[in-house]
Amino acid sequence: MTPTNRKKLVVAHSVRPDAPQHEVETNRALARWLAHILGLKFGGSYDRERHSGRDLYLLPTQTLVGAAAARQLGVSGPEDLWGGYVEHDFICTKAISHGLRNKNAHAPQGWSPLFSERVRSVVLDGLSVFSLDDARPAAEHLLYSGPIRLKPIHACAGRGQEVINSLDQFDAVLARPDAQTLFTEGVVLEQDLTDVVTHSVGQSFIGDKVLSYCGDQYLTKDGQGEQVYGGSNLLVVQGNYDDLLELDLPDEVRLAIRQAQVFDNAADEAYPGFYASRRNYDIAQGLDTNGRQRSGVLEQSWRMGGASSAEVAALQSFVNHPGMRAIRVSSVETYIDQALPSDAIEVYRGPAQNSEFLLKYVTVQSYDG
Repeated sequence: MTPTNRKKLVVAHSVRPDAPQHEVETNRALARWLAHILGLKFGGSYDRERHSGRDLYLLPTQTLVGAAAARQLGVSGPEDLWGGYVEHDFICTKAISHGLRNKNAHAPQGWSPLFSERVRSVVLDGLSVFSLDDARPAAEHLLYSGPIRLKPIHACAGRGQEVINSLDQFDAVLARPDAQTLFTEGVVLEQDLTDVVTHSVGQSFIGDKVLSYCGDQYLTKDGQGEQVYGGSNLLVVQGNYDDLLELDLPDEVRLAIRQAQVFDNAADEAYPGFYASRRNYDIAQGLDTNGRQRSGVLEQSWRMGGASSAEVAALQSFVNHPGMRAIRVSSVETYIDQALPSDAIEVYRGPAQNSEFLLKYVTVQSYDG
């Protein structure tokens, strides 16, 4: 997956026309950084007229959906972008993590029952819902085992989620004016855990490098006081998952890596049109309502994400030091206006979508101290 053509132009692409400034500027900063690392020119933000017919290496903010969109951007395979491609929108959302209530439940076009069969052992208990009629039977089924978390499939950074403890509480959700739209667009209902640690596991294929990593992520409060994504701490190696597993890792981290591998392989098998050069998975480990330890993949990210800046920093380090085995990198997002730490690389400083201020930066540390 190597952009070997030295005439390729690295281009940022903010897929959503209404994307907030911090997303657009972070996208541009990472594309510029990638261009420098790969020895390619940075072409700015994608412009259909200006970039038509050019040989591009694209950094999109979202997973590309549909053959027409990919073709328009000149993307025909994973070597043309740092991100991913799917044939249908739901495939790049939380929705694929769980199956449907039964064979009569509404399913979007392109739905693959095979995927949920393959990942059943590596995800938490849950169901995906795509119609208002299917919502209550799904919730009733899952609430027998304890509280559930309602997750709109297009929400990100933990926004829009709520914990449901009873059918009465769920019925109140169904009575809301936007319930029809909410469930038609897609909702995941999933068992709720306590004392949760969220692991990040993934791979990036950039230039002639393959990076594999594990780590954890944490939450912070945005300007509205909502708990949102706050950063990731990653341990990155040059090579594949086998190279990562050669390191001295705790058992729970090894479990998270194995679960991510199953999920990743299932995507390739169940959705053969899918491809990605960035493959990131969130794995939650915590206690269920009976106090038992549970571990499961929550969702995938085949696009620019919160940990992307850390991955680029790791790539830069491996290019600078080819013989280095592993490195520790951290991405940080804080909504508190503050000076940049002395050893940090600033990615973005400015307004956020839901706050007046957001600072994103990266730090790098050696693996062995």
